[in-house]
Amino acid sequence: MASTRLKTKAPTEIPTLDVERSFLSPRVRLLAGVDEVGRGALAGPVSVGIAVVNLEDHALLADVRDSKLLKPEDRDRLEPLVRDWAVASAVGHASAREIDDVGIIAALRLAGTRAWFEILAGGVTPDVVLLDGSHNWLSPEVQASLFDTASTGPWCEAPVHTRVKADMSCLSVAAASVLAKVARDRIMVDLHSEVPAYGWNENKGYATAAHREVIRLQGPSPYHRTSWNLTGPDVS
Repeated sequence: MASTRLKTKAPTEIPTLDVERSFLSPRVRLLAGVDEVGRGALAGPVSVGIAVVNLEDHALLADVRDSKLLKPEDRDRLEPLVRDWAVASAVGHASAREIDDVGIIAALRLAGTRAWFEILAGGVTPDVVLLDGSHNWLSPEVQASLFDTASTGPWCEAPVHTRVKADMSCLSVAAASVLAKVARDRIMVDLHSEVPAYGWNENKGYATAAHREVIRLQGPSPYHRTSWNLTGPDVS
C-alpha cells in the first residue's frame, strides 16, 4: 500500500537582529534598517521607511514581519509599536510626478534621502545602513544608469550594505517595511477619497486588472505614473 506524504508549509522565517548585530564595532552602534514600498505601483508615491536600532542593547519586537506577510489590521496595530521600539524612525515619499521626471531609481533615492534627513533632524545619526535588496539605490555615487539624472544636493553619507530579502530575516528592515507600507497605504486611501474611480482603497495603486481597465476607459489621473505602461498589453 502506497504511503501518503502530507504537504506542510515551510515555517515563516522570524526576523531577528542577528544580522544587524554583526555590524557592531567600536565605531558602529546605530544601524538604520531601510526598505521601500510602492516601487511597482502604477499610481501614487514610492515610499521608503527607516527604523534605527541600537546594536549594543536593543530588544526584539514580537509579530513584526515583512509587511507583505502581514494583514492590514496587523500592520496598523504594529506601526505605533515599531515607532516606540525604534531609536528613531521616518518615512519619505517621492510622488508619481517625481518618478516620471527623474526615473524610479532616482525617485527611490529622493524618498530615502527625505527619510534619512528626517532622522538626522531628530538628533540621531546612524553609523551604518542595512538596505533590502541587491542594489544600493540610496547612495548616488554607485548609480550608473543612463536613465538616471545626475544627483544634486545632500544625501545619505553613511556606509550602505545591501542584503537580499533582508525584510524577511532582519528585524530593523522588516520594521521599516511596516512603517513605509502603512504610511503609503494611508496616502492611497486619502487619494481614493479625491479620485474614487480607480479603487485605490483596495488596490493601493498597484496593477490589478480592474485598475488597468478603469485607466483604459477614463485615462490616467494626475497621480498616475504616466511614463509607465499603465494599461498593459493592448486588449483586442
